[in-house]
Amino acid sequence: MGPMTTIVAFHAHADDPVLLSGGTLARAAADGHRVVVVVATEADGHPTPRWAELEAAAAILGVRRVVHLGYADSGHGPVLYADPPGRQRFARADTEEAAHRLAALLHEERADLLLGYDGNGGYGHRDHVKVHEVARRAARLTGTRLLEATLPRDFALRFVRVVRALRIPFEYDVDALGHTYSPASAITHRFDVRRFAARKQAALAAHVSDVRGRGRLSAVLRVLVWLPAPLFGLVAGREWYAEVTPAAPAHPGLQVPARSGRRRR
Repeated sequence: MGPMTTIVAFHAHADDPVLLSGGTLARAAADGHRVVVVVATEADGHPTPRWAELEAAAAILGVRRVVHLGYADSGHGPVLYADPPGRQRFARADTEEAAHRLAALLHEERADLLLGYDGNGGYGHRDHVKVHEVARRAARLTGTRLLEATLPRDFALRFVRVVRALRIPFEYDVDALGHTYSPASAITHRFDVRRFAARKQAALAAHVSDVRGRGRLSAVLRVLVWLPAPLFGLVAGREWYAEVTPAAPAHPGLQVPARSGRRRR
């Protein structure tokens, strides 16, 4: 991964860091780098259990610090609900203001690398798309190298077909895959993290609320958690990124706000 010393991984929700980048974070931590996870949102009504689960998962991966930017989850349905008391839904956040919060943390940590999401936000969740926008702007403000976590579309398509073949109740529009994640030509980094598959699987299992949930995604997560470790390594032992061409800071010497979010550990 190169001579980085501090990696900041920016994610939308408490349960996001493991699947797309958990192996990368574990590998970086094992190699002696400082790993920081920044999460934009908390879920309405039950933030405490999910944050406890995130902290447990982060500890398994070797993450040194977890930070919350203070926004509320925007949800994935067709309706963007009103903001909860005292917080703004991330999808409604001013991109510049959120990017300055993230930039402040990048300055504070003297980050060498920022991890964000691809332009589709992976599968299109509005909070994931916002992470993409905010991460790009923060990288531009600070000149930080940026890798965007993604999946090759052909891999995502094969995964969906396997899930359906196993009769797991998971509905996904196969045609939509042509407009989500990334074409193989856009991917610049492919990390083999099979050596850390057991750690990644244990971190996933720490998200008890999701694994024991009733939704379709929970059914898939249960299968992943129950897979024998060698099979899990085959399914989730590689992670992909697209690097954004580094650029000089948009405002050299910019003094970003001191407030960088709420520290959680």
